[in-house]
Amino acid sequence: MSNLPSVLPIRPFTQPARGEVTLPGSKSITNRALLLAALCNGPVTLTGALFSEDTEIMAEALRQLGFVVKEDEANKSIHVEGQGGEIPAQEAALQVGLAGTAARFLTALCAAAKAGVYRLDGVPQMRKRPMKGLIDALRSLGADIRCTGEEGFFPLEIHARGLRGGSVNIDARESSQMLSALLMVAPLAAEPVAPATVGGVRWPFVQMTATMMQAFHRDFAPAVIRVDEEHFRVTREPYVLSGVTYQIEPDATAASYYAALPVVVGGGLTLRQLHPGLQGDTQFIAMLAGAGLLSTLATPPGLAVAAGVRVSLTQNFSEFSDTFLTLAAIAPLLDGPTTITGIAHTRKQETDRVAGMARELKRLGQGVVETDDTLTLTPNLAELKARAVSGPVVIETYGDHRFAMSFAILGCHNLFGDGRPWLAIRNPACCAKTFPNFFDVLAKVWKDSHQSASSLIPPQS
Repeated sequence: MSNLPSVLPIRPFTQPARGEVTLPGSKSITNRALLLAALCNGPVTLTGALFSEDTEIMAEALRQLGFVVKEDEANKSIHVEGQGGEIPAQEAALQVGLAGTAARFLTALCAAAKAGVYRLDGVPQMRKRPMKGLIDALRSLGADIRCTGEEGFFPLEIHARGLRGGSVNIDARESSQMLSALLMVAPLAAEPVAPATVGGVRWPFVQMTATMMQAFHRDFAPAVIRVDEEHFRVTREPYVLSGVTYQIEPDATAASYYAALPVVVGGGLTLRQLHPGLQGDTQFIAMLAGAGLLSTLATPPGLAVAAGVRVSLTQNFSEFSDTFLTLAAIAPLLDGPTTITGIAHTRKQETDRVAGMARELKRLGQGVVETDDTLTLTPNLAELKARAVSGPVVIETYGDHRFAMSFAILGCHNLFGDGRPWLAIRNPACCAKTFPNFFDVLAKVWKDSHQSASSLIPPQS
């Protein structure tokens, strides 16, 4: 990532978007694949992997646990020496920063170890993120997990003695990652594990986990059986994918920003290698297309997206909530009120995303009605111009990468018609969490779009 200032003005597009975007690998898939590869009975190479703060935290934690993890960032590949379900190190102190996937996956992995003492902690905000559902479920399977601060939260001290298996209830309403973590380590238990969810779970990310577990099993046999809406069975088949490669998909959440860009500036882009796959967040692009904001076309290089009509819409984001900020940020440009529902659980993510989004849109003079689970956003273009006329309005990101990227796309709108920057992002470097070169990619798209436009103008005689 290029050196970024503490406050970054966004340069509006004065031409429609054109060109191709190469997306980073999926964070969700990369961190799941790192864990599954470590549990295999031999070496696995991950290709197309994401290199970011969250995945580096996961890779480094595995190294602290004694696994051989070799990274080749230039070629986007990671080599992992699987240990057949064993954890080599019997003592480790793991720092997970603010990485929720790493926190939950590593907690489950350490609890499933046959022996060892493991301490896990993160930054202060991580100590506020939900862990109780996973901790309670692992304890009911025999894990000795001690909360050394507030009960149900980080920091943790785990005195590993394996998991006994059997039926277990898990409350994963606050984060589906807790159920995913339990499912991935369940084959290490002494007996088959049969989880039952309490109050339901957001299914797409759990389905991703189950599909990946199947890919890491012999003959691709199903590892997770979904008995009904609430009940699962996990086989005790060991992970055996070794001596081969596993391909990571491009990040569908990252794709949401560049899918939204043509809505904001016109034109179209090709999102390279993005095709229907494991990720539920591809529903965001389908939603925009279904509403008429985008047209889409599957091509051999990837998914081509082009601007449609800026209609407003009402959408439940419960199953692809990481993308709700993308829609909310561009709502000031739509033709009427936009209502977003199903987002109460995002108040306990990197920051309170519902309150933060409401606060920043009010900063831009937009109408906002906030409830625990919803936002209704009414555009006010005149007030937007009035707030920005004397210089760029600075958007607070709260250290949350998704605020930075979502509002950067809004800032690409040519608000005053003269290419003058009118919006700026505070702490743009927070994008390193999942998309370290986001602003480099955005700058390249700007350059490609404007060079393409200038090449269409005939030379003057």
